[in-house]
Amino acid sequence: MAAIGSVYIARDLYGKDKSVVYGHNNMKYKLDQAWCKADPLKNPVNDCHEMVQDSSGRIILLTNETKNNVMIFNTSGKLLKTWGNSFPGGHGLTLDGEHLFITDTNKHQVYKATLNGKILLTLDAPKEDNLYPKPEQFVPTEVAVADNGDFYVADGYGLQYILHYDSSGKLLRYFGGKGEGDEKLDNAHGICIDKRNGSPSLLVTDRTRNCFKSFTMEGQLLSVIKLPGACVCRPVIKGENLYAAVLRSPDLGAEKTGFVTILNKQNKVVSNLGGTAPVYDEQGKLQPMAQAEKIFVHPHDVCVDRDDNIYVAQWASGKVYPYKFKRV
Repeated sequence: MAAIGSVYIARDLYGKDKSVVYGHNNMKYKLDQAWCKADPLKNPVNDCHEMVQDSSGRIILLTNETKNNVMIFNTSGKLLKTWGNSFPGGHGLTLDGEHLFITDTNKHQVYKATLNGKILLTLDAPKEDNLYPKPEQFVPTEVAVADNGDFYVADGYGLQYILHYDSSGKLLRYFGGKGEGDEKLDNAHGICIDKRNGSPSLLVTDRTRNCFKSFTMEGQLLSVIKLPGACVCRPVIKGENLYAAVLRSPDLGAEKTGFVTILNKQNKVVSNLGGTAPVYDEQGKLQPMAQAEKIFVHPHDVCVDRDDNIYVAQWASGKVYPYKFKRV
């Protein structure tokens, strides 16, 4: 069904007027329909999970297709190189200077690698405190890296802990975990470090509950950013804005209902690509959002480049390459 749906979407997009503008307020974009120049027969993708831009401007994509797990493009969509065939569950891709952190949900591991694919560190399920009685309970989905080299692993498909490690991979602390209450998490799919207000904090996805949660670097809850109707994936910060792919709406049971949401520095939604316009009531409460246009099937991640263009990777969407949206 996903493949059939994605073919429909692709045909629909290619039949649209190229002058169509998506989004709201001052965050509007045009779809670059022919961005990716890769040959699917030579360099296929399965799920396009996450993307980042490195210091040289290259766009790096992680897919769980083991013929070429990591695909590196220029911003015009030309495929420059590929590497990796050992990440059947390649899911999370985080850039830290000249290094990448990759999570594999099938192998229950986290890896630190060079940009050319040399593995520097492999992390298994933590053994401390009998936190994970069975290694397969550890299903890491994302990593965030602090300035001092410490890193935080979101166990978004496992026991829902946020695990804080030092740069060598020693576990320092953990917080969250599945349960009730704002300090607990359910589908802690993504994590990033938020420096927009000065001192750093951790921004963590709670996808099932349609929100992001802000924590101190030590794991104390600061606030909840409610996004009704949006099953958000990982938070991505560029400048003062917060971007996120919305996998489905209003809940994870609604197939093929994704869009992309953009929040400002005050964490107010200002634009939705493929979604309804953001509406706040007189009390400042965000009203439920939903898919409004059939641009996406299941968007899984966004990458915002130096020119504020957005690349969107999709999960379970018929093995489509990422889309590019040019800022207007």
